[in-house]
Amino acid sequence: MDHVNRVALIGTGAVGSSYAFALLNQGVADELVMIDVNKRKSEGDAMDLNHGLAFTPANKKIWFGNYEDCEDAALVVITAGVNQKPGETRLDLLEKNTAIYKTIVESVMASGFDGLFIVATNPVDILSYMTWEFSGLPAHRVIGSGTILDTARLRFKLSEYFGIDTRNVHAYIIGEHGDSELPVWSHANVAGRSVFDRVHDHPDQYNVKDLEGIFDLVKDAAYHIIERKGATHYGIAMGLVRLTKAILHNEHAVLTVSAYVHGQYAVDDLYIGVPAIVNREGIKEVIELDLDPNESEKFRESAALLKNTMDPVLHNNMHKDTSSRE
Repeated sequence: MDHVNRVALIGTGAVGSSYAFALLNQGVADELVMIDVNKRKSEGDAMDLNHGLAFTPANKKIWFGNYEDCEDAALVVITAGVNQKPGETRLDLLEKNTAIYKTIVESVMASGFDGLFIVATNPVDILSYMTWEFSGLPAHRVIGSGTILDTARLRFKLSEYFGIDTRNVHAYIIGEHGDSELPVWSHANVAGRSVFDRVHDHPDQYNVKDLEGIFDLVKDAAYHIIERKGATHYGIAMGLVRLTKAILHNEHAVLTVSAYVHGQYAVDDLYIGVPAIVNREGIKEVIELDLDPNESEKFRESAALLKNTMDPVLHNNMHKDTSSRE
């Protein structure tokens, strides 16, 4: 991947501008070009961010641009799309955002872009699939934000519950980034100990039944935030920066992203949230966890929900041959 560390950000709404701010503060990319149909907003964001360069870890080049600037980008991050409204599920957004994505992806590819896509717009699993199809790129070069934020939310809530630093809590949310997602309790650990062992070690403080309540708070977190402030953007923005860093720094990091599965977990031809090794080339490998029977069943149910929701839109938008593009 002989590209400069240029990130092209498409969509400078709440998520996009928060991502740009976090990217700048963490000093991850060398260049950031901001693209949006609202040109004056993007210009204003670029100006504002440039004025803070004196306070950042390293100097950056930031500007308002257009799709032609995607040609030399290592990474195109798409946060554009219609926002989720109160009472609306992520899957309700599908028809609206598929049309938006078709225009965006085709415009990016017309520039000569040959890098990686990160998809952040909801429903992210299906839009990741659509981006793969619209772009014509190999599947490993299209990555959705998947359950990266859900996993972070679970780690945070478990850290609160057990009184241990979030960074020493390891647990995954997999499946749809949405209501059918599931926690992988069979592989969750706190400070190197299974969550179940931790509970059993301190029966006066903890109860296994509390874990499901914690998961419910995680699953419904977006709805609670949207009800209070209209949108979620800080958490996902920081998750996107973490993913960007893993790619640009060739980290081989394991993150729960929306990746293309073709036989793993007994699921075929679908983008869905799973732990995967991420590096400069994109998805190096999907990690297939040894799920317990209940988790396996719930994962397949989540996949079936995505498939049944996506298929009518897929049929209306494209004709595909996946055999040579994995």
